[in-house]
Amino acid sequence: MAAADAYITGIGQSEIGVRLRRAPLLLTLDAVREALTEAGLTIGQIDGVSTYPGRAAAYLGFSPIGADELIDALGIRARWYCGGLEISSQLGAVVAAAMAVRTGQARHVLCYRTVYEAAAMARPDEYPPMRRETVDGYSQWFTPFNAFSAANWTAQYAMRHVKRFGLTREQLAQIALIDRANAMRNPRALVREPLTMEQYLAARMISTPLCLFDCDRYSDASTVLIVSAGNALDEVACTPIRIAAMAGTVERHSWDQAEWMACYATGADLWKQTDYKPADVDTVQLYDGFSFQALAWLEALGFCGLGEGGKFIEGGRRIALDGELPLNTFGGQIGAGRLHGFGFAHEGVLQLRGRGGERQIPGDPRLAVCTSGGGPLATALLLARD
Repeated sequence: MAAADAYITGIGQSEIGVRLRRAPLLLTLDAVREALTEAGLTIGQIDGVSTYPGRAAAYLGFSPIGADELIDALGIRARWYCGGLEISSQLGAVVAAAMAVRTGQARHVLCYRTVYEAAAMARPDEYPPMRRETVDGYSQWFTPFNAFSAANWTAQYAMRHVKRFGLTREQLAQIALIDRANAMRNPRALVREPLTMEQYLAARMISTPLCLFDCDRYSDASTVLIVSAGNALDEVACTPIRIAAMAGTVERHSWDQAEWMACYATGADLWKQTDYKPADVDTVQLYDGFSFQALAWLEALGFCGLGEGGKFIEGGRRIALDGELPLNTFGGQIGAGRLHGFGFAHEGVLQLRGRGGERQIPGDPRLAVCTSGGGPLATALLLARD
């Protein structure tokens, strides 16, 4: 194990629910406690904190807990910390932490993502919704065209695949069907009922070709990853998982002007950082805020060619739990809940440690790809158990 490398050590996750009454800071502390216990570390050994996107004062349901709040609540003596929106998507916070430990800025960095969107919508008096008097910032590209939702923004790329490459709804459905099947094996998953093709095809459309079951769902939860320096692993009690490669891209934020989603450039860049190849990967945990994003990531990462994602997942066998490339083994965001990116890295570590329980993939997995975003922002991590 190289001293200059970065490793994910402890991982933790709070209860995942809808309209939870437990405060978001307490959910975060629950996940921190679990991660510290697994790593065999104490809070006194944590000297860094990294989060995305920091406290969103205008929309507390989206991000209610800032890095400074957590530092104060736990009494962390932080030599380095960060929290910001303007990075290459959610797992960009893990990339930042990895760079910090590689350069000696910290030894053990606590990375977290806390979401409270379902509870915030149910209690607007406590978490007032964001209101704007003017159309500015990102919204200037969307609101005048009634494109209020990320479903609208993603659907235009999905529709190009329908028109240009022949993507069918039956093919796209496989992401949702696999997510729901895997979620049924995950005791923490938000949704634990099966989904059939008939139910999928009968669901109401949200933004063509995306239907209700192509969309993730708001939830309340916190996920924590501890990123440790290679020269600090003698302090750790769990199996360290090396961050073998990482990549991130930011495309135009005006979605209607970007020719391809950011995942395509990010996927290509990931393999430039390592000698590993797509054929070496044992499992993929791919962002699925909408099902098409996971399909696009498969193409972007080179598991199939451009425009071939629909045929690659057709029938679902290839991406099933016992298939050649198990996908989103915890249920993804469509099945397990909108953990907003961090759930994919959490599951990648769990699988590489052989701790997936009923959803553990067969064999001896040693390599996983985990991603977040994929639209105007994208991040990919290659995780290895050496």
